[in-house]
Amino acid sequence: MPYKINGSECTACAACESECPNDAIYEKNGVYAIKTELCTECVGDHDEAQCASNCPVDCIRIDKSVPRYQAV
Repeated sequence: MPYKINGSECTACAACESECPNDAIYEKNGVYAIKTELCTECVGDHDEAQCASNCPVDCIRIDKSVPRYQAV
């Protein structure tokens, strides 16, 4: 899961949550987070990650510390 929500920048607008085809985004302590085990980067569903493309404050970015999703 290469995407991560920067909690200090998240405005809790929820724009990302409804866009996730895998229900990987959830609210935690007033901001949103991504469940790494559910995120597929929208591979097979969309051409780009819907959470990042719909975030109005651009707080969802690639997390380079985690391997990219590999479709099987």
